[in-house]
Amino acid sequence: MTPEQLKGLLISKRKELGYSHQDVADMCGANITRSFYGLIENGNRRPSIEVAKKIAKLLDIEWTVFFEVESNEKLRKRVAI
Repeated sequence: MTPEQLKGLLISKRKELGYSHQDVADMCGANITRSFYGLIENGNRRPSIEVAKKIAKLLDIEWTVFFEVESNEKLRKRVAI
């Protein structure tokens, strides 16, 4: 999954559920701010495993998607060398 695909997934699931950034921050139970969730959604920050699991549960997605992006990027760089 590319960073753009992750961003698209998070935005589409959030909007499908009718949630704002503030709603996700408040409802996921991870004690995060609206702005921090926005950074996660935009790909500027990666959540901890605990936060990823809570956001994923709220949005009904797999928590591992937050970490597949970086792993895939590193693999692509190694293959390109």
